[in-house]
Amino acid sequence: MDDTAAFFAAYDAVLRRWPVEVDSVDVPTPYGSTRVHVGGREDGAPLVLLPGGGTTSTAWFANAGALASTHRLYAVDLMGDIGRSVHDGAPLRGAADLTAWLDALFDELKLDGAHLCGHSYGAWIALNYALHAPHRLGRLALLDPVGCFTGMSPRYLAHALPMLLKPTPGRVRAFHRWETGRDPEDPVWQAFLESTAAARRSKVVALRRPAPRDLAACTVPALVLLAEHSRAHHPRRAAAAARRLVPGASVVMLPGSSHHSLPTERPAELNRLLTEFLA
Repeated sequence: MDDTAAFFAAYDAVLRRWPVEVDSVDVPTPYGSTRVHVGGREDGAPLVLLPGGGTTSTAWFANAGALASTHRLYAVDLMGDIGRSVHDGAPLRGAADLTAWLDALFDELKLDGAHLCGHSYGAWIALNYALHAPHRLGRLALLDPVGCFTGMSPRYLAHALPMLLKPTPGRVRAFHRWETGRDPEDPVWQAFLESTAAARRSKVVALRRPAPRDLAACTVPALVLLAEHSRAHHPRRAAAAARRLVPGASVVMLPGSSHHSLPTERPAELNRLLTEFLA
């Protein structure tokens, strides 16, 4: 089995960890086909899930059971990132192209009024979409968002650089261990993370912070969950900035969590906060 096949085998293995049955669909957009895993209550409020960069839609395996009891889940492989979405259409030049991509996805799946939840890079995309199309969303949940309220940690970027320049399973494992303080609890998830060293991206858009005036005008009810031990940024500064820049947002520090332990490790408190907010 070559490295690419091994990556997709690991992807499928994580998807089988989901405690709910899902239908996997490929949704056409001007940017290419988007893989979306759909499951949960058919009469539940739609909830779109955008993963962190380099983790794919499968990353919600520890949350799907709790969220699917009340929602119809739409877990998305990000356009331009690793996974089963295929970026063979219009170029991704910036946040405007990602919001246009989500517009097309919402159109095809008839998702007006959906809640939107994102982690890390996915949270940055989600926030930009909420600023772009607030009329299309119900509620917005941001899990340890990067590039939204403060800059990323230079130390974090320096640790990530070797893995980004020449990814290997060992470098992926070492970076995760440095950020979280331990290896993943789930061996299937750890195997998947190591397999991502062979996965290919077409374009991950550079993070540009939204203008303060745009954040202040955000009308979508928002929950900002910061990981207490996140090394991706300074979580307390990010929390203070979120409270200052988005006065209506609920900002919560999630104890004992790190940036890369979300949303998979010890998810009980995260799932409780999300289900209460989205209810």
